[in-house]
Amino acid sequence: MPTPSKRITGITPSGKDGWEVHFAAMRKKLAGEPILMLSVGDHDFDTPAGTVEACVAAIRGGYHHYIQLPGLPRLREGMARLSTECTGVDTTPDEIIVTQGGQGALFAVCQGVLDPGDHAIMISPYYATYPGTVRAAGASFTEVDAKAESGFEPDIAAIEAAVRPETRLLMINSPNNPTGAVYSRQTLEGIAEICRRHDLWLLSDEVYWTIRADAEHVSPRALAGMKERTLVVNSLSKSHGMTGWRVGWLTGPAEMVRHLINLNLVSSYGLADFVSRAAIEAVENGHGVREIAERYGRRRAAFLESITGLGDLKIRGSEGGMYVMLDISAVDPDCEAFAWRLLEDEKVAVMPGTSFGPSAAGHIRVSMCQTEETLREAAQRLRRFVARAAGARPTAVA
Repeated sequence: MPTPSKRITGITPSGKDGWEVHFAAMRKKLAGEPILMLSVGDHDFDTPAGTVEACVAAIRGGYHHYIQLPGLPRLREGMARLSTECTGVDTTPDEIIVTQGGQGALFAVCQGVLDPGDHAIMISPYYATYPGTVRAAGASFTEVDAKAESGFEPDIAAIEAAVRPETRLLMINSPNNPTGAVYSRQTLEGIAEICRRHDLWLLSDEVYWTIRADAEHVSPRALAGMKERTLVVNSLSKSHGMTGWRVGWLTGPAEMVRHLINLNLVSSYGLADFVSRAAIEAVENGHGVREIAERYGRRRAAFLESITGLGDLKIRGSEGGMYVMLDISAVDPDCEAFAWRLLEDEKVAVMPGTSFGPSAAGHIRVSMCQTEETLREAAQRLRRFVARAAGARPTAVA
């Protein structure tokens, strides 16, 4: 066949995307093995009934046709209200475009602000699609490591050092996937200062803003001089229990949104009408939002309590989102090998930290997307696995 584009073949240039453990676990589970799936951030419960019934009614009501490219006006109005709540900045519908999930918003940002030859900066650990989405725009990027010992909060001086003349975009994610870190106001003020001084766009991924412990959620859009340069990625997937519905949105300057509507014309051509009407029901009534946040709070607490005292493991970040990040380097510095052995020996599937960037090496990400009972069982299996590993270590000779 003719040669495919470099843009496509370069999305995952290594041919390895870091999800091998998860897919192997899925195959084992489908084959009947008793695998505890703690590797993926997909809810183990259904979308709230009110949202589902609204979708059924819309399908039966004949809402099967094309809709406006930026999204149904009523949905944009609802998302503008959510963005006002999320970012602390009054938001109007013309500053909103509805996208196919948070990934659709992420893709729109990279296509909208990066040209081939441009440069982006992303904080590592990062959501696994960040590098490929930047490569799909023909741009290069630098990873700035957020150190585990700092709770995975980035160092402002390190970000500053990564800026080049061709840098156009800085990408951050708080509450963070995979680490659960929630960036402090001081950190975000430092990031904002870099963006203002170097005239950068800031992509602020705030998908997990409703799911956090007691940490304050600060959106950089609310900081001085940042509204006109901040593009906020958001989604109904986690907050409203709608992962498979693929409804996200982007908040940004109205002029940028107008350009992204043109991008939508040649990419997705908008969302499905009946899905959009279900999303309106979810947004206007807040279906599941409080319950989901409280559920993950209980699950996080139950899992952390169950692994307390496991001296060879350290908890890093884990203030928000749907995950707990564990430093397992004292057991095995190779987190991918650790994850494979944990799957084989104890039937527990987790994600190796290196799936989210090299700064998460020596860590595993544990998803809280299972019941408290399952998480406690997983903690016991993890304890057993770590104890065996400790017993197998050679003892020092005096």
